[in-house]
Amino acid sequence: MRYLLPLVVGATLTVGLAAPAQAATNEWSADVGGHTVSWGGSPRMGLIELGSHRLAQPANTVTAAVTGDGVVDVRGLRPDGQWTEWLEAPATLPVTTSTVQTRVVLSSGKASRVKLTASRTPAADEVSAMAAGRSYRVYATREGLVGGTTANGHTIRSRDHFVALPSRRGLAGRNSGNYSVQVCASNGRCEWAPVWDVGPWNTKDDYWNPSATREMWKNLPQGKPQAQAAYQDNYNGGKDQFGREVLNPAGIDLADGTFWDGLKLTTNSWVTVTYLWTGSGPVGTVRTAAANGTVNVRSGANSSTAQVGLAANYAQVRVTCQLTGESVSGTQGTSNVWYRIASGKHVAKAYVAGVSGAPAC
Repeated sequence: MRYLLPLVVGATLTVGLAAPAQAATNEWSADVGGHTVSWGGSPRMGLIELGSHRLAQPANTVTAAVTGDGVVDVRGLRPDGQWTEWLEAPATLPVTTSTVQTRVVLSSGKASRVKLTASRTPAADEVSAMAAGRSYRVYATREGLVGGTTANGHTIRSRDHFVALPSRRGLAGRNSGNYSVQVCASNGRCEWAPVWDVGPWNTKDDYWNPSATREMWKNLPQGKPQAQAAYQDNYNGGKDQFGREVLNPAGIDLADGTFWDGLKLTTNSWVTVTYLWTGSGPVGTVRTAAANGTVNVRSGANSSTAQVGLAANYAQVRVTCQLTGESVSGTQGTSNVWYRIASGKHVAKAYVAGVSGAPAC
């Protein structure tokens, strides 16, 4: 259904080169003019993601000045090793942190240099999220657009596996899953997939966040997409942020593989979405060389148990516990350990990297 969107999908992510090692500081700058950015979509958007920066003093507020076009997004490293959402500077982060990362967001022209300053201001740090993360029931549409380009520069393949959310605050980098979701259909099937695109309908609607921190539509209930309110309740005159009549209540777009193969959907449907970066606890990253870019999620710790969903390559999964099961050989070697990633949902450790501290089931 992405033909309904303001085709942000044509943007390309350019990853910045890491700067040489330097002393930690709370004032720093970066040259960005040498980076190539490919343009596309309407409105046009290009991203230049810069390396992480170590601060001399912990901070929670970042200001930025750009020479040329563009704005700066910033995020901070949380105590659990995960990143906060991206926020447009000047920004007050939900945590006080010693490590921040920035990216330049272009809409036209180019930027040559960005200067940043981090400081600490009185603010309540983020309250630890529930282990499972925030979860809401929203309407899902199929993205399609095979051959097009997502907002992070990924070229969409046939039967691809990713999702789009209507805010770049939860947009993961290309071949990254540090912003991933668990999407479950009413048939009991689930898929774990990275957020690689922006949409549907809006581009500044982080509806999963509390009203106080939501970028737009602050008078809507947390968990209710603006498109849903416009379609069902004539909110904003039934129009999205661009003034277009909203023709469905979609709060998430699903790539074709996620839609057809992961969830076994045949038509646009209501689904339950868990925004995994809002949770806490052990986390791992799916790694597979399979042609379809996924690993099977099973009802038990054995490949003979029912297949109840898929986990996409690069997606992050929250691990509730681990147990001994069938020995499996995969990208991460051979192991008889399986991870429970939701009730009745298991994936072999051989396909998940980086898990630490998972308790026994």
